[in-house]
Amino acid sequence: MKGLSFRRLKALCWKETLQIFRDPSSNLIAFVLPIVLIFIFGFGINLDSSKLRIGVYNQDSGKDSADFTAALSGSPWLTVRSFESQPEMERALIDSQIRGFVVIPTDFSRRLQNDGSGPAPIQLVTDGSEPNPAQFVSGYVNGVWQLWQAQRAEDRGQNMKREIAMEPRYRYNPSAESRNFLIPGSITVIMTVIGALLTSLVVAREWERGTMEALLASPVTRAELLLSKVLPYYALGMVSLLLCVGVAAGFLNVPFRGSILSLIVTGTFFLLSVLGIGLAISSGTRNQFNAAQGALNAAFLPAMMLSGFIYEVSSMPAFLRGVTQIIPARHFVSAIQTIFQAGALWKVLLPDILMLMGSSVLFLGLTAKLTRRRME
Repeated sequence: MKGLSFRRLKALCWKETLQIFRDPSSNLIAFVLPIVLIFIFGFGINLDSSKLRIGVYNQDSGKDSADFTAALSGSPWLTVRSFESQPEMERALIDSQIRGFVVIPTDFSRRLQNDGSGPAPIQLVTDGSEPNPAQFVSGYVNGVWQLWQAQRAEDRGQNMKREIAMEPRYRYNPSAESRNFLIPGSITVIMTVIGALLTSLVVAREWERGTMEALLASPVTRAELLLSKVLPYYALGMVSLLLCVGVAAGFLNVPFRGSILSLIVTGTFFLLSVLGIGLAISSGTRNQFNAAQGALNAAFLPAMMLSGFIYEVSSMPAFLRGVTQIIPARHFVSAIQTIFQAGALWKVLLPDILMLMGSSVLFLGLTAKLTRRRME
């Protein structure tokens, strides 16, 4: 087996670097596409609820019912529409004009005056075909109901007894904004696609242009050939990763609490893994079109569906949870969300780093096996 020549490796890396900068598609994929995608993910995906439309049918003419209706209308999270009948509200709910409705009964004010006839109930109906908005409607209306009762008791000089007072606090994401964990996760999906797409065309392009024959006729070893394909694209991928993080923290205002060192360490093994996926596909297909299609399917779908970016891994079946362990995006999502929201917690990052190291060895080893120094 021939030894590794750093002179030949340097020449091959320089050749690959020149090809990268002379190829407009590589520059678009590495520098333009990540920015476009992160803005699309940043502004296009949002799990937070905006103003929810609800209906109110007030059957009571008392002051208390009017005050409660005004409290609902004053909520910053609800857009209230008054109706004259319950069937009309039900039709609006079926037509998705509203997400739920509140019915205030005729004896609401009288029951609220503690006349001995029991509690003063209200009816809340939500659209269960969309569980998340239904839960938001229920939570917001209940919150308005509790605040209104407390304010009413204070205005009347009464003490509203609360046996249990719960004060929620969010650690690492105090504002509880979904974009603070969605955008770091989206960086994982973007870099998976970018990394696999960049290298999926490398070896296939050599075969299509006929330059692979010249390389095979030279004394270049397989290790030198693989390293010359990995190192320049690793540097290019790292620049793209730092660019995405800069846009997320600087333009999209996502808090970045970690360190650049922790990002580079985890990003290095993640990029080596996805570059290995692209090179393995490129070495196996030897056709740029097939390699690009294979890279998109092999990179994007697992990164989007099985990484924990949107869908919680712990809620998946046991078989799929096992499959996610060999997907680099699954571990980088966890790592980059920790770096952004909690900081450089090395004890938390270490398991993900070790798994990324294993996946990089796996996919680069697979590439080495598929790369042969002979014509077939």
